[in-house]
Amino acid sequence: MTKENPNGIPQEDEAFIDPLAADEAPSPDVEALVAERDEYRDRFMRALADAENARKRADKERRDAEQYGGSRLARDLLPVHDALTRALESAGQGERAAAALIDGVELTLRELNNVFGKHGIKVITPAAGDKFDPLLHEAMFEAAVPGTIAGNIIQVMDNGFMLHDRLLRPAKVGVSSTPAS
Repeated sequence: MTKENPNGIPQEDEAFIDPLAADEAPSPDVEALVAERDEYRDRFMRALADAENARKRADKERRDAEQYGGSRLARDLLPVHDALTRALESAGQGERAAAALIDGVELTLRELNNVFGKHGIKVITPAAGDKFDPLLHEAMFEAAVPGTIAGNIIQVMDNGFMLHDRLLRPAKVGVSSTPAS
């Protein structure tokens, strides 16, 4: 039963006994209920954390699928890019008698590069004299060439390609083995 003290604040009757009061030892039933409550709270928190981790993992997998789902298509288009590039290089070495053909190939290559850019494909175009980077380049051969620095690119066979931040294909290059003098 509650009474009001002189200030009007409700006050518990002295006859009321709190089972969890510090000066009283809790009964075994109360201890068991508290332990069970704590166990359920722990299970709930773990299940909540597992659900949050699963949600984050699913979000990441969805983003990766959106961004990198076209990897197979992109890899299949790379030889087309290579063939067009080689056609222009070989045509540039001789006479430009077939100017219309060359213009058509240039236009096609430019359009392919626009499509690549639209889908996050970047061409890795190393040049002779660049430092060899094993993360972006694949060394096809190594040769001692006078006037070059060891570890620098001396010839480029094929360009490399990146899809966003992933390497689709490394650039195929020749590397100098001549020690710096």
